[in-house]
Amino acid sequence: MVRAIPPLNPLRVFEAVARLGSFTRAADELHVSQSAVSRQVSLLEDYLDVKLFNREVRGVSLTVIGCCYQREIGPAFSRIAMATQDLLAHSRGAPVKVRAYTTFAAKWLLPRLSSFQAANPEIEVRLTTNVAPVDLRRENIDIAIQFGDRSWTGVTFEYLLDDRIAPVCSPRLASRDRPLDTLDDLRNYRLLHSQYRKNDWRDWRAAMGRPDLDDHQDGMMFASSLLTYQAAVDGMGIAIGQIFLLDKELEAGTLICPFEPVTRPGLGYYLLMLERDSVPKRVRLFRDWILDEIRQSSSSKPVIAEGGLTKAAIGAG
Repeated sequence: MVRAIPPLNPLRVFEAVARLGSFTRAADELHVSQSAVSRQVSLLEDYLDVKLFNREVRGVSLTVIGCCYQREIGPAFSRIAMATQDLLAHSRGAPVKVRAYTTFAAKWLLPRLSSFQAANPEIEVRLTTNVAPVDLRRENIDIAIQFGDRSWTGVTFEYLLDDRIAPVCSPRLASRDRPLDTLDDLRNYRLLHSQYRKNDWRDWRAAMGRPDLDDHQDGMMFASSLLTYQAAVDGMGIAIGQIFLLDKELEAGTLICPFEPVTRPGLGYYLLMLERDSVPKRVRLFRDWILDEIRQSSSSKPVIAEGGLTKAAIGAG
């Protein structure tokens, strides 16, 4: 028995109009005129001998029959598009284009990236860094790691990490003559600041109930968090650290966390992708890998010395 399949070009045009809800937007997507779209839809309606759209003054809407038909064929076109993208990506060796903040890339992503490459040697990851807001479509980025408050539009986003912050410093910084046991002791130390996270110290002190410490004057500003953290490791002062980006330093003991970390509600790191019907396999694999790494890293909290430095740490100074 011969399968009843309508002409494919009119069917493709119907799917675009039904998905986009407009002859004009379908014409733009398909790079044809609006009259050409109208003709193809009419051809399909004649072939099926049904009315698929209601032509209205303000546009078009699906008929009941058209709506039922679109629900059946829409997923088929999505699968065709996804399969084609995967095939082209594989045959052309297209990279996964990732953009992240410099500090996140250096402290969290790069130390783990070799595990993704080992599991997927055929996939190239092209990593760029920037602190400016990302435009995924204009910049042709597959995945962006952004810091924010879930206020993005036109993209899908998935939570990665909370913004959990606390003072961090070298264990050699404190001494018996200059202790670091109470919040008031902070007045005796230089505070290190990152240009792009100027409010971290203020927010942490407010969360600890000590906004009065905001009048502390001895400070030093750096162009990035990465430089700020290195200055803390080198004993130049006390920085506010993003705790989950400093797990290696905290575990190794090159940095310690003398006071309690706090979480800034609503702020955190998110994975952003364009809203689309299908995602290339290489991009899905990288997304799934990041989420799995996040789950693993979140299940093993960094070693944090809370409630003041230990005697051993003070003695090391």
